[in-house]
Amino acid sequence: MNELSPSQDVSAFRFRITVAYDGTAYAGWQVQPATMTVQQRIEEALKSLTGETVKVHGSGRTDQGVHAAGQVAHFDLLSDWIPGNLTKGLNALLPQDIRVFQARRVKPDFHARRSAIKKEYRYFIWNAPVMDPIRRFYATSVYKPLNVKAMKAAARVLVGRHDFAAFTANPNRVVESTVRDVYSLSVRRTGNLIIIRASSEGFLYKMVRSLAGLLLRVGEGAVTLDEVSEILASKIRTARVPTAPPEGLFLWRVWY
Repeated sequence: MNELSPSQDVSAFRFRITVAYDGTAYAGWQVQPATMTVQQRIEEALKSLTGETVKVHGSGRTDQGVHAAGQVAHFDLLSDWIPGNLTKGLNALLPQDIRVFQARRVKPDFHARRSAIKKEYRYFIWNAPVMDPIRRFYATSVYKPLNVKAMKAAARVLVGRHDFAAFTANPNRVVESTVRDVYSLSVRRTGNLIIIRASSEGFLYKMVRSLAGLLLRVGEGAVTLDEVSEILASKIRTARVPTAPPEGLFLWRVWY
């Protein structure tokens, strides 16, 4: 659908890449002064590979310490590239904690953020008395037993189209609306691992970590099911909705 014919007469070629990264060492996705980010690493690799100064646009920003299994980004090049060669070249230049799975030509009007129709995030919790050291950067450790049944019930309350003002932080920019349509929000336990899956048309700043933070409090017994509805209806952010730690969060997949 978004494929661009190599013979099409255009002044620039737009490419879409699917990227995975371990966000532990980075101050998030977006370029920031005096600190290293994932976007900066990719732009530097593109400069070395193509000789062009390229602006990379991601499907969404991830915070410091947050990971991605399926981030999508786009950029324009003045020179044409075989997508497979672009993938190989970038991976040869990028650090091992960032990998491009696929590159493809797309139409000039494709936009990694604006063209997205659904995003899925997953939040991982290691619920056991002792943290698995292998998972320490990729799951949040909670040593007290969590009531997954209560967490599932609370998640169902939050599905649908609502004003999620109580579940966002100040992004330091103008937000037209805090209404979002959460298509699904589920909680599943597999052994010591609890996985929260959230999908939506789009999420507010720190919304997924806020949803996870509230579900954790429900699992701990600190917030009741009735209070979940009250918090949602209040449209006011309070300490009852903590922002869950970043290491458990993954941008999992983006649909177009």
